[in-house]
Amino acid sequence: MTQNPYKTKISKLFCTKKPFLMLLYLVTAFISGSNLCFSADWPQWLGPKRDGVWNEGGILTRFPKEGPKLLWASPLSGGYAGPAIANGRVYITDRQLSDGKTDSENLFSRANSEGKERLLCLDASNGKPIWEFSYPCTYKMAYPCGPRCTPVVTDSLVYFLGAMGDLYCLDVATGKPIWNKSFTKDYNAPVPVWGFSAHPLLDGNKLICLVGPKKVAVAFDAKTGKELWGSLQLEKPEAEIGYCPPVIFEIGTAKNNRHLIIWHSESLNGLDPETGKLLWSEPFRLKANLSIPTPRLVDNKILVSSFYNGSMLVEIDAEKKSSKLIWKGKGRGETPKQTEGLHSIMSTPFVENGYIFGVCSYGELRCVKLSDGERIWENLSATGTQNEPVERWGNAFLIKHDKSFFIFNEKGDLIISELSPSGYKEISRSHLIDPTGIAPAGGTKRKIVWSHPAFADKKIFLRNDKEIKCYSLAQE
Repeated sequence: MTQNPYKTKISKLFCTKKPFLMLLYLVTAFISGSNLCFSADWPQWLGPKRDGVWNEGGILTRFPKEGPKLLWASPLSGGYAGPAIANGRVYITDRQLSDGKTDSENLFSRANSEGKERLLCLDASNGKPIWEFSYPCTYKMAYPCGPRCTPVVTDSLVYFLGAMGDLYCLDVATGKPIWNKSFTKDYNAPVPVWGFSAHPLLDGNKLICLVGPKKVAVAFDAKTGKELWGSLQLEKPEAEIGYCPPVIFEIGTAKNNRHLIIWHSESLNGLDPETGKLLWSEPFRLKANLSIPTPRLVDNKILVSSFYNGSMLVEIDAEKKSSKLIWKGKGRGETPKQTEGLHSIMSTPFVENGYIFGVCSYGELRCVKLSDGERIWENLSATGTQNEPVERWGNAFLIKHDKSFFIFNEKGDLIISELSPSGYKEISRSHLIDPTGIAPAGGTKRKIVWSHPAFADKKIFLRNDKEIKCYSLAQE
């Protein structure tokens, strides 16, 4: 599992009848230099442990007839990045076009698009702005809606990466910049076709990012921005860094068993997070450089999944620092009749009890065996309705909660469901936000919302290109 830099809610410890445990925790936190964020927070991509699991209690198991209670809504501009929630504040990015400017109707165009990127800090209780930070940013990428990366928040600092490679560290109290980097200027890094999208990873005193072809992974000093190490280099001139968030897994029982997983467009790699030294590498050349979903760890095996190439399962020998291919998908293409396994485009799969649950390339929610990638079942209800035709890049995000899954789909519906090898069971569904984005798939322009929600303080926080909303998911 990933290393968790965010610790359990301190207030619970002050109520304990075991003061020794409270003292031990506080001393440990002080010595380790840990940043203290409440367990009810969602301070980074995929939550506190970067695993898409929501662990709060007291959450409803079925929506009221009228849907969950809307607590507030606040105006917002375009963007794909989901919010981060920490210490009673919401951190969300967007992009505003310059006056009189419009984006090209061809979303694949990389024409110049003038505007500014923003990081907004809102009061989580009412959505009112606390501070705003912005800077001019001309886009030169496909899908120029707005930033892609969820901010990373500690007790005192917030980090965010813009779509053109602008990395900022700000003071959480004031929004004042502490340090910043430009990947295009400082590293001469080309902008990926769909912009910089790999959510930064905070690991102790290091902020780890995917940067460019000559230094794919770079660790920056989290307080100063100084480069601590750079690692990996792409081989093919047409290769790009991809879009997959870095993640740290603990593999094996050795003392130094932490592996920084960097999945770029040419291979899946394990690095020593302290030095950037390559521990092992498994080739996996991807069409269109589409390494996107976050890797998953099961025992000593790592699963990755890509739109065109399908999935791959690799076994890691931590002692020998080596990898072994278990299986790769055998699909003839990415269309429904060509695929048997899982070809994820954006959604991170979930692995449980020997089965993989994920959304395939045309919106098919599928269950496949972890052991060999064989498909068990598929269902279209989660991304639309069973009667609708499949849609290219149809998407839904899976969030595990207790024995159920919260599924947020591109139509703006939140679904409570149960997933098992026997099938998909929908418990309850509610429409929470209108899709405002465009997916130019198959000659059509369907409306979508492709940003991952955040779950914190018994609430859901979600956005489109016009507003961010907060609903209560607390059990009455």
